[in-house]
Amino acid sequence: MQNQFQVRKEMCDVGYRIWHRGYCAGNEGNHSVRISDDRVLCTPTGVSKGFLSPDQITVVDMDGRQIDTQNKMKRTSEVLLHLQIYKARPNVKSVVHSHPPHATAFAMANIPIPEGIHPEAEVFLGKVPMARYTTPSYKELGESVVALIGPDTNTVMMGNHGSVCFDATLIGAYYKLEILDAYCRILLLTRQLGKINTLTQQEMIDLLKVKERFGMPDRRLSCATGGCIGSENQPFLATFDTYSQSACACRSDGRVEAADSTAISEDAFEAMVQQMTDQIMAGLA
Repeated sequence: MQNQFQVRKEMCDVGYRIWHRGYCAGNEGNHSVRISDDRVLCTPTGVSKGFLSPDQITVVDMDGRQIDTQNKMKRTSEVLLHLQIYKARPNVKSVVHSHPPHATAFAMANIPIPEGIHPEAEVFLGKVPMARYTTPSYKELGESVVALIGPDTNTVMMGNHGSVCFDATLIGAYYKLEILDAYCRILLLTRQLGKINTLTQQEMIDLLKVKERFGMPDRRLSCATGGCIGSENQPFLATFDTYSQSACACRSDGRVEAADSTAISEDAFEAMVQQMTDQIMAGLA
């Protein structure tokens, strides 16, 4: 048994961070910590994560029954999602469900989180699957998420809803939430620039090998040579403005850059310069 008071305090601290960063508004979101084979501490329903106190944290068994019946607070109804994750992945000891705005925008648009772009996201998140929308608090919500969880999955997006991150520690699960929203914010900023570069196949293979040496195996390494990474990126890439392409230039690294459709011929450029020169000289006469 872990020291429950310390765990409860940490849950309140993390709750404040979640609220302060704007990952949950009002009393949204919930998180939990598994403290034994049949006991889980979870946040109560109807309380802002920024204003939690240790005595408000509830205790449930692995079937979702609230054990601390003397507690005036009631456990979150979405703890059923947490419990299904714990049952599917015994190595997971903490679950954080939130609505990080930049990441949730992808869930609202039903656009998968792209991969093969940002090294940190690849190392700490890996592939982030997208579960279909299911009514919150229903058993089917957990089922739709668990169906997508592999041995190396640590984050899942829920269609039109939010995210769920899980780890061996509460801080680890919270860090994944931060990284997820930061990555999605960066992705949305690249749309304003109108261009995004993706890592090459070999760059991804090398990166996954480094990740494996760090003790974080990623099953995508076994299929990377076949082009499995980035196969679901098209919905996001399609949100960039496209231009008619008249030619392309192949770079030394094998990537292809489209020619700027606004480019003009050398003759047309010289004619424009001559016209401007004539106008300037006329003004000096």
